[in-house]
Amino acid sequence: MALYEHTVMTRQDISAQQAEALNDTIKDLIVAGGGSVAKIEYWGLRNLTYRVKKNRKAHYSLLAVDAPPAAMAEVERQLGINEDVLRWLTVRVEELDLELSPLLARRERERERERERTPREDAAADAE
Repeated sequence: MALYEHTVMTRQDISAQQAEALNDTIKDLIVAGGGSVAKIEYWGLRNLTYRVKKNRKAHYSLLAVDAPPAAMAEVERQLGINEDVLRWLTVRVEELDLELSPLLARRERERERERERTPREDAAADAE
């Protein structure tokens, strides 16, 4: 089997739950084709550099996949039919990167900094 990184952009009109449901559908297609999904990351609603099919924003998702080429061909065929999907990109890789993507790693670092700041600010407010 081959290793792939698969990125999907969906319309801004759909909810985050619908975007994640699409990720589950993709996962089911891959499993049915004899593959497996090692990681699914939902990046959220992000601004686009230019309009794509009259959309200024899109829901982004990244999947790390280990599947036969036929399974990925079926996934891409299904995505081409789906009206909610704006674009997708499938890249074959030598090995899967199972760590957090730089985007999510940065968000996690920001959350940790926020957690560290909150007690200090609360203590300063109590001192006054």
